[in-house]
Amino acid sequence: MKIEHVALYVEDLEKSKAFFEHYFKAQAGAQYHNKKTNFRSYFLTFEGGARLEIMTRDDLELQAKPHTRTGFAHIAFSLGSKEKVDSLTEQLVLDGYECISGPRTTGDGYYESCILDSEGNQIELTV
Repeated sequence: MKIEHVALYVEDLEKSKAFFEHYFKAQAGAQYHNKKTNFRSYFLTFEGGARLEIMTRDDLELQAKPHTRTGFAHIAFSLGSKEKVDSLTEQLVLDGYECISGPRTTGDGYYESCILDSEGNQIELTV
């Protein structure tokens, strides 16, 4: 068994798609649009085959996203080296994204940083 994909509701579908394409080299499929509900989505495919569905609709209920809450916490991307974690973290910060932790080695041995995307979703960068 494997996870087929993970889905994430976003307020700005195109901005989120561009973020994942630019920083994580995602390949976006065609946009799906349900005209009856005005639901729209893209499937983003990453190196190695992992997929993320980003979705939006007009009646989204916007909620605060505290860093410690129940539910899914973050999306983690393995970049392959400490240097790549450092470099991408630095680039994201220079581009205006907030780094909420790291880069650092955690107590369980992971080298990682965590940034917030433009909608407050936590994106973990690790080796």
